[in-house]
Amino acid sequence: MDILSDVLRAVRLSGALFFDIRASAPWVGASPSTADIAAAVMPGVEHVISFHAVISGSCWAALDNDPAPPIRMNSGDVVIFPGGAPNVMSSSPGGTGEPNMGIYHKPADIEQLPYQLIHGGGGDVQTRFICGYLGCDSRPSNPLLSALPPIFAVRKPPDQESWIVDLFGHALGNKRAGNQTILAKLSELMFVEAIRCYIESLPAHSLGWLSGLRDRHVAKALQLIHGRPSENWTIDLLAREAGLSRTAFSERFVHFVEVPPMYYLVQWRMQVASRLLEERGMSIAQVGSAVGYESEAAFSC
Repeated sequence: MDILSDVLRAVRLSGALFFDIRASAPWVGASPSTADIAAAVMPGVEHVISFHAVISGSCWAALDNDPAPPIRMNSGDVVIFPGGAPNVMSSSPGGTGEPNMGIYHKPADIEQLPYQLIHGGGGDVQTRFICGYLGCDSRPSNPLLSALPPIFAVRKPPDQESWIVDLFGHALGNKRAGNQTILAKLSELMFVEAIRCYIESLPAHSLGWLSGLRDRHVAKALQLIHGRPSENWTIDLLAREAGLSRTAFSERFVHFVEVPPMYYLVQWRMQVASRLLEERGMSIAQVGSAVGYESEAAFSC
């Protein structure tokens, strides 16, 4: 059971590339909270994640009004804002600015995404970067969102010539039919690879759902919950399958995932149930049975 893939399927991850920006120094590009522009960039989704990928040149990335040092971004690097917080990209560290809300609008029938923007002061030092968005469900449970920091960067692997950002650049220069779909899917692929890189970079002592995926006992329990959500799981049964005593398992699960195992089970069942109700037209009783409830009354409670 690939838990990360299961979560991404259940929360309906979808991508869109919106801006292709060519900036000349000095420049500052401020982006608003995705909550303020969600209806324009990804209408109908519950939560919008933003990202910027540097195609060429270099720049700096930071959360807006954040005292933390900005992050240096080089060609091939990606910076992701899982919470959709306001952020700033700039040619030098410490740049500030106000977002231009007028550029965030639904494309007309004749318009093609991404929009191409020329930005900056006209200097010789130039940077090209793309801005995109990822939509997903946040309710009733998306364990991935709560496990990610407000900003993180993924560097281009030094030994990979065909890194995803390079594929973005290639696709942007290709005007063949279906290009927007390719760019959207590349956005989704980039996010998944970024999460995998982020998991690998986590310190051994780190906590959270993503760290739980690396612990063999907790990961085994998560695999069982995600693989068979309708099973009549108990703490004793999950502990036995995970190879630990009840007490040791409960403590270990809470230590990593930061919620009790039965609470996590209920939350995940609700996530699965909400998708079944929306996508398959099943009755409440059928959905309740599919996620482990013996009666409609028990499921409704």
